Amino acid sequence: MALVEFLMETLDGLKGTDIVHFDVRGKSSITDNMIICTGTSSRQVSAMADNLITECKKAGFETFGEEGKNTADWIVVDLGQAIVHIMQRDAREMYQLEKLWA
Repeated sequence: MALVEFLMETLDGLKGTDIVHFDVRGKSSITDNMIICTGTSSRQVSAMADNLITECKKAGFETFGEEGKNTADWIVVDLGQAIVHIMQRDAREMYQLEKLWA
C-alpha cells in the first residue's frame, strides 16, 4: 500500500475528521505530500499522533520526527515523503493550511 493511502486510511480509522491530502511536489522542498486532519481535543490529537506513528512503524514506514506534543493543539508527524498535520479545530481554522497548499 502506498504511504499516502495508508496514512489516509489510518487517520480515518483513528477517528480523524476532515482529512485532506495535498500533492505539494514543486511547491515544497521538504516533502511531496501534506495531509491535514482534525481531532476533537488535545487528548485525541496526541493519541492520534502516537497511534499513527505506531501503525506506520508496524507497516514498515519510517518516521523522522514529530513536533507539538507539548500543547497538542497541532502535532506534525514527518514521514519524509509525507508530512501529517493533526490539528484541533481552532488551530486548523486559525492557520488555514489548506489555503497555503491548495
